[in-house]
Amino acid sequence: MEAIAAGEAVDPLGPLRGPDEPGCDVFLTGTVFLDIIFTGLDSAPVRGTESWARGMGSSPGGVANMATALARLGLRTSLAAAFGDDHYGEYCWDALEQGEGIDLSMSRTIPGWHSPVTVSMAYEGERTMVSHGHEAPAPAFRGRPPGPSDAFPSCPPTARAAVASLGPGGGEEWVAQAARRGARVFADVGWDESGRWDLGALADLEHCEAFLPNAGEAMRYTRTDCPRAAARALAEKVPIAVVTMGAEGSYAVDGRTGESAEVPAIEVDALDPTGAGDVYVAGFLTGTLAGWPLADRLAFAGLTAALSVQEFGGSLSAPGWPEVSHWWRAAPPALRGRYAFLDDLVPPAAGPAARRRAVPTIGFRHPG
Repeated sequence: MEAIAAGEAVDPLGPLRGPDEPGCDVFLTGTVFLDIIFTGLDSAPVRGTESWARGMGSSPGGVANMATALARLGLRTSLAAAFGDDHYGEYCWDALEQGEGIDLSMSRTIPGWHSPVTVSMAYEGERTMVSHGHEAPAPAFRGRPPGPSDAFPSCPPTARAAVASLGPGGGEEWVAQAARRGARVFADVGWDESGRWDLGALADLEHCEAFLPNAGEAMRYTRTDCPRAAARALAEKVPIAVVTMGAEGSYAVDGRTGESAEVPAIEVDALDPTGAGDVYVAGFLTGTLAGWPLADRLAFAGLTAALSVQEFGGSLSAPGWPEVSHWWRAAPPALRGRYAFLDDLVPPAAGPAARRRAVPTIGFRHPG
């Protein structure tokens, strides 16, 4: 790991870069939502009553959570997504491209299509979400200039890595294509609404280098009653299995070497957990591409997730290196040994960055 001088931007892959660089570090695709987040609720809303939230924020959501987390950690990120041509879509596009430097050259604005919206209510350390949207029209949803047949994205760019969200079924062709082109595929998974929890139904798992479910998902898929046993079982199916365990931290097994690691979670006052899982994956992916030891990758992923839940929203709560540096300079003595690897990474004089954060509205007509 190379030390970073004060004032320099942190490029975690700097020592690995060369003349034959791929087009981007990470490629991902999915649905971008406009997220409206309410926090400070004392309890879940009760039917027939009106609840007032003490806090509110708006930000791009959905796949934008992961894309923003990756970009803020210094990875060159390419996102293929559909955007509505309404004000919500314009705001999300601007926030991602201009605000975060994410490459949207494979994304499209769809005339007459309204942006999907999610309302998230955070209370008691959890969240409840209500979403609305319609599937984007297929002919406009392509990863290259319109052609007669290929589905989007028909040709993902050459990248060091790709992020996929797995689900039961026949798999996504772009995941296999990305793997064939040399991308290291990192995947999470959603709740199986069918209740079958059939690991064999996750067709794209064979293309993945790392699989990062939470403890509940991992135990159901492996028919185990222990997150660590679940990780060991998953490591027989995928090179690296990481199981997140909430307040207990995370546990990982490298099936190729037999190495395992466990790192406890960092205790923080959580404001909003939206997007924390995406931030965790982004942190682990960053450390993996940079070649860090397995335990350091778990520690860094857990730290970035812990920093994210102290801000509103999903995408715009993601921390970057200035926030990591600011935390490290004031880290409790009990954690300094575990996170000593940050000494060689963070800018020694950096403070929290002046980043876009989720705010109650998406813009004013006249600057205040």
